[in-house]
Amino acid sequence: MTVTTTHLLFDFFGTLVAYSESRVEQGFEASYALLREAGSQASYRGFLDRWEGTFQKFENLAQHDLQEFSMDAVCESFLQSMLGQPPDAGRVSVFRDAYLAEWNKGVQYIPGVTELLAHLAERFTLSLVTNTHHADLVHQHLDAMGARPHFAAVITSVEHGKRKPSRCIFERALTLTGGTPETAVYIGDSFLADYRGATGAGLRCLLIDPESQHDVPEADRLAQVFEVPSRLERPLRTRTYLINRRTV
Repeated sequence: MTVTTTHLLFDFFGTLVAYSESRVEQGFEASYALLREAGSQASYRGFLDRWEGTFQKFENLAQHDLQEFSMDAVCESFLQSMLGQPPDAGRVSVFRDAYLAEWNKGVQYIPGVTELLAHLAERFTLSLVTNTHHADLVHQHLDAMGARPHFAAVITSVEHGKRKPSRCIFERALTLTGGTPETAVYIGDSFLADYRGATGAGLRCLLIDPESQHDVPEADRLAQVFEVPSRLERPLRTRTYLINRRTV
């Protein structure tokens, strides 16, 4: 039985934009200056080490329960540990914005991606399903790329509450756009969050895996996102995936 694909769901970081996963290598002199102005005597290396340690504590918890955390929560915990007292909301937001501005130096737009999305949006309903700790960061990038109009829905983990690979975030996108697992395809670059998450929710997933690092069917492996149209030209057969029945 042939299944018609009607909905495409995209990951963002690593799929539609290139980026550095590092939380320290981009250079964070402005963030460090704010910390020093607030009274911290930490060295720059000490600042980076404490930031990485604080962030990793949040990350470890999220990997266990898939409950997404916000950048504000990380910044508040970090500043309290460095300054010895709870920071006010204003200091948290100023530090957050400075840090994200510097982290963003590692984000690069991929030429041709917005045009690709425009082309696909003529045939399919598009939605974005991405993990992030700060929703505005994703929305701002979409606006800067001119890509926002091509998406019928944008679901970020921090707004939704759960992160990929939780099946409920994929289901939320389908509910908002009227799609079904049988007629939807997810495109991402993370084996755990994207491939395991999407297939666990009953969707087909096209995984960007140019070096063939992961054990996925060759028909579901991409060298780059620009291969998506050619893969969708092939009719999809009814497929059965082992679905994780946990409610997460």
